[in-house]
Amino acid sequence: MTHSPTSPHILITNDDGVTAPGLLALVQELRDLGKITVLAPDRNWSASGHSKTLHRPLRVREVQLGDGTPALASDGSPSDCVALALLGVIPGEIDLVVSGINPNANLGHDVTYSGTVTAAMEAVIWGIPGLAVSLDSPENHLGQVDYIPAARLAYRVAEQVLDGNLPTDVILNLNVPGLPEEEIAGLQITRQGLRVYQDELVSRQDPRGKPYYWIGGSPPTGIPDPGTDIGALAEGYATLTPLKLDLTAHRQIEKLKTSMG
Repeated sequence: MTHSPTSPHILITNDDGVTAPGLLALVQELRDLGKITVLAPDRNWSASGHSKTLHRPLRVREVQLGDGTPALASDGSPSDCVALALLGVIPGEIDLVVSGINPNANLGHDVTYSGTVTAAMEAVIWGIPGLAVSLDSPENHLGQVDYIPAARLAYRVAEQVLDGNLPTDVILNLNVPGLPEEEIAGLQITRQGLRVYQDELVSRQDPRGKPYYWIGGSPPTGIPDPGTDIGALAEGYATLTPLKLDLTAHRQIEKLKTSMG
């Protein structure tokens, strides 16, 4: 794609930190779509949820990515990074926010914990399309993770959003199998599945005899129902799940009105 004065402006962020390889893969793949600006946390904010900093100043500094691409790093959360950009730290209008690539899938209820997803959510709150991208890397994977298939699928989705072919008032949550590109079965549009968490409380004592706690346990599993992000990903498909900001259980309103008198 040839850049023009009206080329789209894409903000890229993440929750793993500005030096994460998944972010670099997104930058290198999406730069053909338009102008790329990076504003990401200066450290890992995984599982930070939709966190916004209100009670201390935020700092932004210039950094370079692994390939020399200029970027900005903030000591704020992923959502802070998006808010800072849209409030004016980044000059000019932003047409799309892409968050990722997270090295682990964000499925089902994960979206409420995920800094990757909630960074895209922050964009939608501001009226900007938001795309979250995650890779379902194999458990206990050794060696380098291949983010290229996920980055190419992100390009495909981002291109459709920028062309006006996909909704802009929802968060788009893209999860990609940790498979070679030729082994990915395709892309399915899915609904959220049901995650099963297996958290356990680990209680220990520090050297002074004071208790401390660690939330441990096995990694979450999920119910692989057909049509869900969990089910489709288990079958080797990349999944694209549209999420809405309105969490109201609309069908329960009339029932609650009746029961509450």
